[in-house]
Amino acid sequence: MPHPVTPALAGIPLEFLLFAVVLAMVAFAHVSTMLTALGGALVITIYKVLWAPFGEGAGVAGLLAHAGHEWVGLANLLALLLGFALLAKHFERSRIPDILPDYLPDDWKGPFVLLWLVFFISSFLDNIAAAIIGGTVAHSVFRGKVHIGYLAAIVAASNAGGSGSVVGDTTTTMMWLAGVAPSQVLHAYVAAGVALLVCALPAARQQQAYSPIVKDAPAGVRIDAARVAIVAGVLVAAVLTNVLLSVRFPDWIGVFPFLGAAVWLTLGATALWRRPDWHELPGALRGAVFLLALVWSASMMPVQALPAASWPSALTLGFVSAVFDNIPLTALALRQGGFDWGFLAYAVGFGGSMIWFGSSAGVALSGQYPEARSVLLWLRHGWHVALAYVVGFAALLVVLGWQPHQAGA
Repeated sequence: MPHPVTPALAGIPLEFLLFAVVLAMVAFAHVSTMLTALGGALVITIYKVLWAPFGEGAGVAGLLAHAGHEWVGLANLLALLLGFALLAKHFERSRIPDILPDYLPDDWKGPFVLLWLVFFISSFLDNIAAAIIGGTVAHSVFRGKVHIGYLAAIVAASNAGGSGSVVGDTTTTMMWLAGVAPSQVLHAYVAAGVALLVCALPAARQQQAYSPIVKDAPAGVRIDAARVAIVAGVLVAAVLTNVLLSVRFPDWIGVFPFLGAAVWLTLGATALWRRPDWHELPGALRGAVFLLALVWSASMMPVQALPAASWPSALTLGFVSAVFDNIPLTALALRQGGFDWGFLAYAVGFGGSMIWFGSSAGVALSGQYPEARSVLLWLRHGWHVALAYVVGFAALLVVLGWQPHQAGA
């Protein structure tokens, strides 16, 4: 069935030009990023309804069908961003971050080890939670002063950690559900490990020079066991829900936001034991609305196909994912086939770390550290992330080479 024709300028669909203007304003204009993203989403939506058909059809009917297709993913993202913001405060008030200086090295190796801990956590847990936990620990062990280059590295570590695990990132889970064997994405860790090493070394030294790690934990710190149990309960609920849906009930994934619901049901069930810090929600909501507006706008782009599967096209997709939602990119790649899924998982996962709004982990962390919401500062101080992406990709190419598979093959 042919795809609907969409208006274009010099061969470029007008939706892409509108989206590019929105991204440029977010990156460089000194206006509210949330209002810019919301305004851009509204303009693109109206344009699509009046002049350019959705992939599901034209006009209001097409809009409703598209919303029906996207709402579960958007609702899950909203629930996770807000839920993990509350979880971060539980974790902070558990006092665990306060005792970590006794267990982390006292020099630049302390922030270096912390990045690898974020990497490990993200291998089995959502990258949003891993980034927020990393940001919470960093706030404590660095006296509240965290370098933007180090924040970029935390996001990179959280995205790298999930790239080789089919339960560590939404995109790898999508591949698994489409028939890609877990072993066919596992080698993404070759690239991810090299990339994290490349960016973690300069980032750790940046942080140690900016605000050294606390050498000793304060005297008399008492762990709040109840809050520790709540944090553990929420994380276990999220992991079990993700695995259960993926293994036993894959057809339910697109029906209801079960993952976000599991997080919120656990938070609600434990609210009488330890009250969540509800005042965290307004700030988290602003960041969530911003990201949802960008994801919604990206979902309306008329991308019917990707360049032919090859390692150069996979490398390019990593840079594209820094500004374009990686979920539709992954869906298109699965439909097209012929990719080396480990390369693709690494590219669309780690690539989003190069700009602060390129991944949900970056947006979530910027809720804790608003100073990170600057593309220029992120690129200037987090230069090592883009370098690490290329070096990691090259390492995987040299070590294992491009080994394409069809989904399900």
